[in-house]
Amino acid sequence: MTTVVFLIEQIAPGLYILFGVAIFWVWRRWGRAREDLRATHFEFERDLYRNRSANALTSMILLIQLALVVVGIQQVVAPTIRANTDTLDVETIIDPPFNTPTPPPVDLSSPPIDSSGVFIGGSDTSGQIQLTAVPTSTPVGTLLPNPDPVEGCESAEATLQIPANGMLVFSAIRIVGTAYTDNFSSYRFELKGASTFNNFAPLAEYTSPVNEVGDLGQFVPSFYEPGPYQFRLTVFDITNTLKAACTVNITISEPIPTATPLTP
Repeated sequence: MTTVVFLIEQIAPGLYILFGVAIFWVWRRWGRAREDLRATHFEFERDLYRNRSANALTSMILLIQLALVVVGIQQVVAPTIRANTDTLDVETIIDPPFNTPTPPPVDLSSPPIDSSGVFIGGSDTSGQIQLTAVPTSTPVGTLLPNPDPVEGCESAEATLQIPANGMLVFSAIRIVGTAYTDNFSSYRFELKGASTFNNFAPLAEYTSPVNEVGDLGQFVPSFYEPGPYQFRLTVFDITNTLKAACTVNITISEPIPTATPLTP
């Protein structure tokens, strides 16, 4: 059910276009039936045109209701499901701490080591606490070797941390990065690969800027064929001018099977 909701959310713009065309066509049929009803004087034909007019009006109402259902799914249901079922915590995008093995206990009965002949250049730092650099956090996920270079991503107005360049994607992930500009209007996710006929196809569009590194949205790869893809973030201003973009290379694969525990 969740997959269907997210699919409807992603293809909602196309559905609106289809509903608009269908409503216009049904409205034309309804208007033609009303004109024919006013023009005829035969009772049989009047009944026929009345039925056509009623059927067209009913179809128009059903199409409008379906369009409202899609609006509800896109604006209410999908954001609610995403907020309630977000299983990726912020901490999961950081590598676990690197723990060194604990050394064995020192045998106090052994003679102490004579360090009088050891000289370390520079000032004496034996009584100072030395700080160790914290490892740089990296995104969760497998990064395939030697990916194609990123395109764009020079501006802080459009950056992507997840997915990272060369990332293997096999399940729903949160998109993490930044997306903003002066006179901001919207930002959009686009995908290019086998399932999109090697053209950038829009996935989702959002109208709230993200000035600091944070959640931009969600990407569900299960709708697309496995293989290499380009994932692009684009940022537009109020004149619908492209102000910044960031494109990374990802590889979509089938979900990795989990091990089945053996029954005792």
